[in-house]
Amino acid sequence: MKKSKTSCETCAYYAYDEDWESYFCEINLDEDEMMRFMQGSFYNCPYWRNGDEYEVVRHQN
Repeated sequence: MKKSKTSCETCAYYAYDEDWESYFCEINLDEDEMMRFMQGSFYNCPYWRNGDEYEVVRHQN
């Protein structure tokens, strides 16, 4: 089963750091993964998790 492209902006692990005033991935990425993340080519991320808290609620309606 092929996964679709994932977007960091919708990921639960994509957090905003107020001190650095930028977004970052909270997962401890290895060097290659971090390079892909920084280049914006981190598709089919194995760590991606939907950050939409209301998805379950909408699904129940």
